[in-house]
Amino acid sequence: MKYLTKEWYETCQQTGLHFGLRVHKGAASLDEALFQRLYKRKEKEHIKQEREIYDTDPRFMLEQDGQVMTRADKAFSGEEITAEDQMVYHMPPEERAHIEKLIAEYDARPAFDEKQCKDKYKEAMEWNFRYHAEKLPAEILEQIADIRVFALGYCTSDVLRQLKKKSAENTQEMERIGQDYREAMLDQNIADDVHRRVQFHDCQVTKLLHSDNLVISFDNRGGFTEINKLTLTAPEIVKQEGEIVGSHWLYQELYGIDQGYELHVLLDGEPMPELIVRCTDIIAEIE
Repeated sequence: MKYLTKEWYETCQQTGLHFGLRVHKGAASLDEALFQRLYKRKEKEHIKQEREIYDTDPRFMLEQDGQVMTRADKAFSGEEITAEDQMVYHMPPEERAHIEKLIAEYDARPAFDEKQCKDKYKEAMEWNFRYHAEKLPAEILEQIADIRVFALGYCTSDVLRQLKKKSAENTQEMERIGQDYREAMLDQNIADDVHRRVQFHDCQVTKLLHSDNLVISFDNRGGFTEINKLTLTAPEIVKQEGEIVGSHWLYQELYGIDQGYELHVLLDGEPMPELIVRCTDIIAEIE
């Protein structure tokens, strides 16, 4: 990758470092009692929210059946609404059957398991502690007295100011590189339909077969395309790094070369896999 590199991707992940944070005067020092108090408060809020979700009766979805719907343009126009502007929504039998299944499961559900909810919250927060310790800029991390309090959403005013500044710098750098990338792609003068053949963002690579051609198969259920097979003809693999199969396709760069194309792909993972292939043609199919 020349523009949408691993370093660029990491910069993208560091544009909202200050999101969700509140200033707390106690965050300036290590205080176990403070952490325990804040943890219990957050845990209580989480349990309340999870209980409300668990106790949401799916019967409310049946209320849509028989509702009178009005054309949006008429509803907001201020004009008189006539019978021709309205219709009655009749729920399809398969949708009603699905809702009735949800209702049966809801009625048969066991009591809300508060202990399990607490255990899952604890597990999630412990992951959160480690994540922040690994991802925060080192010069800011060393100013945080208790990473656990930070992960709960509290910090000093000075740390918050620095995080806002760092987020703004990263946003500016991300946008600069993004603009350079867009201009570079336009300079390639590659047809739009060719670019569309390699749009597999969030699709999972399920197969990578290399013979006379390089064939890549996808599980596209998480993506934004119906295409699930990509064939690169007469391939020359310039770079293959990391576990490609099983990873999700994130970003690509496509360059024109003599008698073909050079495709660069960045995928998710730790470390992030990367694939660079030269080929004479690109064939996208629904298998």
